[in-house]
Amino acid sequence: MDVPVNYLAVLTAAIASMAIGFLWYSPSLFGKPWMKLMGQTAESMKSAQKKMGMLYGLSFILSLLTAYVLTHVMVFGQSYLGYTPIMAGLSSAFWMWLGFVMPVQVTDAIFGGKKWALVGINTGYQLASLLSMGMVIGLMG
Repeated sequence: MDVPVNYLAVLTAAIASMAIGFLWYSPSLFGKPWMKLMGQTAESMKSAQKKMGMLYGLSFILSLLTAYVLTHVMVFGQSYLGYTPIMAGLSSAFWMWLGFVMPVQVTDAIFGGKKWALVGINTGYQLASLLSMGMVIGLMG
């Protein structure tokens, strides 16, 4: 099956994901508790800023990949289930999060000894990110 991809929607969805991340991990939302749970301080974060440009660039490329794959998954919801583009985006994003992202992150916490609050913050971001991508792709599709 040939899947039509709106590359502008993929780009916009990746930008939306990054924007959600900047907001999610800002000091006004979850940034302070995230830093504490990660064992980071304001000083350690400042010293890490030298590498942040490269890390954000890599994260953006991965967001593009996620949005591209989500576009393909959304085709099933639209073609076979008769969902509207927005409903296909939201439901595809949710089920991908529930079936793939959340279990991997929880398993990592179980065997990696991570605190559940940290899992909640990070996994919550992943859900918000995927839902925003699905919404953007659905609106622009």
